[in-house]
Amino acid sequence: MEPVQLLGPDGSLRDDPKWPLDVTPQLCRRFYRQMKLARRFDNEALARQRQGELGLWLQSLGQEAAQVGSITALRNDDHVFPSYRDHAAALCRGITPAELLVQWRGNQHSGWDPRQYRFHIYTLVLAAQLPHATGYAMGVQLDGADEIVCVYFGDGSTSEGEANEAFNWAAAAEVPLLFFCQNNQWAISTPTQIQMRAPLHQRARGFGLDAHVVDGNDVLAVHAVTRVVAEQIRAGGGPALIEAITYRMAGHSTSDDPDRYRTQSELDSWKARDPIARLEVLLSSKGWIDDDFVTEVETECTALAAETRKVCRELPLADISSLFGAVLAEETPLLAEERRRYEELVSSYAH
Repeated sequence: MEPVQLLGPDGSLRDDPKWPLDVTPQLCRRFYRQMKLARRFDNEALARQRQGELGLWLQSLGQEAAQVGSITALRNDDHVFPSYRDHAAALCRGITPAELLVQWRGNQHSGWDPRQYRFHIYTLVLAAQLPHATGYAMGVQLDGADEIVCVYFGDGSTSEGEANEAFNWAAAAEVPLLFFCQNNQWAISTPTQIQMRAPLHQRARGFGLDAHVVDGNDVLAVHAVTRVVAEQIRAGGGPALIEAITYRMAGHSTSDDPDRYRTQSELDSWKARDPIARLEVLLSSKGWIDDDFVTEVETECTALAAETRKVCRELPLADISSLFGAVLAEETPLLAEERRRYEELVSSYAH
């Protein structure tokens, strides 16, 4: 099955009666702004990690269309379960830079209240959020609530047992759940073709899920498909899966060196399909964008980057000094040395 595509890499538009979408200047400019803001925040957070202000960062570079297109097709009361690089989706839900960064600073497990944003905390354990989302969707079903649940995950998660158990459980119970896979081609350094012999959307049908595949770098197609599928689920159609074919342009995390396992030619081929660039081509060709709008968006991006730097530096250092006294009943020489080195490190921050 070919991925659904409404906007080609060259900026050309096509209609698909199965996935109708009213492509307006306002809609395209909105998506453009949201993706540009997400990418600027992502790049600034990367810089904060490189400056030693964050312990780790996982970029969403290249996956903005998959996230923006899908999250904006949901209702604000639909509950979302993310993985750990869904920053564009989080920003669209109104989560602030400070709330997003605190976990990566190591201060606490999460910086936001899931009930406030209807957006669960980031899950770093691979595929753990899938059974969580399935259980929550069962609760929604029992409550008779007019909402659905959406869970984001990557292709690597589908190699975990929890994912397959969640697919089966959700299908058997017919819960109102949308599985949204961002297939970014790599599970750290393992390519998709080694992970699986059949595409995910085909495997999903084997569990009884309604499954679809979409060009994950086409924000319009992602939005159109997600909107239709979400409403089918809401109407009682049972759980479904959308596989968005996209690409992780950066490394798996700031601890990863992707040059060790993928080629420059592969990266270049995907850069030619950049989700923001293709939407910009459409906006320009239609006359839906001008210098004033571009300047306005760049000003917003600059302000967001400045806010990100400011709030990151204002996050307090986490005090873990009590940890060393809670490991063993009696402190060993090795533990004492670790405590001393930690205290020495913390005191050096003052300089």
